[in-house]
Amino acid sequence: MPPLFSLFILFLSLCSAAAKTHSAGAAPQDLVHSSCLHASYPNLCMRTLSSYSGPANTPHDLALAAVEVSLGRASKVSKYLSSLSSGLKTRKERVALSDCVEQISDSVDELSNTLNELKHLRGETFRWQMNNAQTWVSAALTNEETCLDGFEQVQRKVKCDVKRKITNVARVTSNALYMINRLGESRG
Repeated sequence: MPPLFSLFILFLSLCSAAAKTHSAGAAPQDLVHSSCLHASYPNLCMRTLSSYSGPANTPHDLALAAVEVSLGRASKVSKYLSSLSSGLKTRKERVALSDCVEQISDSVDELSNTLNELKHLRGETFRWQMNNAQTWVSAALTNEETCLDGFEQVQRKVKCDVKRKITNVARVTSNALYMINRLGESRG
C-alpha cells in the first residue's frame, strides 16, 4: 500500500471517530435545546438544564433535572425567607412573611413529592403518577405566586428581594411543569 493511501485511510478513520464522539457528546445538548425551545422561559431552561450536573439524556432525565433545580431553589428561598423575620417592623410585614414561609414550605414538600414520584415511574401506573406530578408542581407554582400577593404592602427593599427570588423559583417551577407535561405526552 502506498504511504499516501495509508495516510488517507488513517485520516478517514480519525475523522469518523471524531464525528462519532462529537455526535455522542452533542445529543444531550440537542435534547436540552429542543426540549427547552417551547418552555415558558426557554433561556432560563437552557441555562439551568445545560449546566445540570446529572444525566440529561432522555425526557425523563430532563423532567427529573427540572424538578431538582426547582426544589433546590425553593429550598434556598425558604431558608432565606425564614432568616428575614428579625428585620421586619410592622405586623403586616410579619404576617405576609409568615404566610409566604408557609406557602414556600408547602412548595418544597410538593416538589419533593413530585421528585419522588418521577423517580419511581412504573408502566402500569404511569398515567396516575404523571397526574400526581402535574398536580403537585401546579400546586407548588400556585403557592409561589400566592406568596408574592401578600407582599404588596411590605417595605420596598424586602418586597423587591422577595419578589426577585420567588419569581425565579416560579419560573424554574413553570419550566419543570412543562418538562413533566412533555414527559407525559411522550408516553401518551
